[in-house]
Amino acid sequence: MATLRQSYIAGVGHYVPSRVVKNAELEPLLNTSDAWIQERTGIQERRWFEEGKDTTANMGANAARKALEMAGVAANDVQLIVFATLSPDYFFPGSGVLLQRELGINNNAPALDVRNQCSGFIYALSVADQFVRTGMYDTVLVVGSEIHSSGLDKSPNGRGVSVIFGDGAGAVVLRPSTEEGQGILSTHLHSQGEHAEELIVKEPSSNREERLQYILDNPQDLFPIMNGQNVFKHAVVRFPQVIKEALDQNGFQPTDIDMLIPHQANLRITQYVQQKMGLSDDKVFSNIQRYGNTTAASVPIALSEAVQEGKIKRGDLVCLAAFGSGFTWASALIKW
Repeated sequence: MATLRQSYIAGVGHYVPSRVVKNAELEPLLNTSDAWIQERTGIQERRWFEEGKDTTANMGANAARKALEMAGVAANDVQLIVFATLSPDYFFPGSGVLLQRELGINNNAPALDVRNQCSGFIYALSVADQFVRTGMYDTVLVVGSEIHSSGLDKSPNGRGVSVIFGDGAGAVVLRPSTEEGQGILSTHLHSQGEHAEELIVKEPSSNREERLQYILDNPQDLFPIMNGQNVFKHAVVRFPQVIKEALDQNGFQPTDIDMLIPHQANLRITQYVQQKMGLSDDKVFSNIQRYGNTTAASVPIALSEAVQEGKIKRGDLVCLAAFGSGFTWASALIKW
């Protein structure tokens, strides 16, 4: 029986829109305050897309170009695209093929779309890792890209959700590892569908015979709904569990982690997880203060920034972890 290969992250990149939206800009719209937002989420500002300039696909392409450049890989050498988003450009087709077109990839490489919201990037990374491990593909592009700002309730009714989310994209390139023990050591994926409606955008739903008329009559159902307390309660349990699962499988302790990159959901969740795992400030990366929650884009944006800032170096043990709508949660343990 052939030994499975490991994959490693050969390149990372990210893109965020140029429009910066500070908390002060949201105060009159949402009847809130900078202090209220920072106290509950840790967010100081976020990026919102510019119509006519930014799309989910082209933001992903901008991030992908940087990742491909770092990896020393031409776009046409990509053999598989795995695109994670909850905010696709179209109802169909998926954004993966649009990214393929944006990058000028004309080799008929397959494009796969993943809809796992906040856990989407790690789910996509796991899928890509399996394709490399089995030898089916050698070069896989994994992208997380989101435009939330166009789908938020920018009124006081939406305050609890609309202060949280931002727009952006991140990408990585996976290649086969030539060194044993280097690269993605393992990935761990979970879900618990009984909580699906705790964080949800219900419409447009295919389950309505007159779905257009329903939306016209009930436009509020186009906005996200979140039971914040319940999401928080589950997140602070599942994050440490899935991190420990990855460490246990590979024979490591929390003290062995050199950098934890959690999904940027809420700074209070990150701080709780950091305390629970006994990690010092220099071993946890947070950028939610500047970007808010960018869902499937948050982990790759944070990973890209951490690499860019020199906070991750060769040989480091890096853990990625996420929790979100579904509920879904996931982790990946990487020897950089």
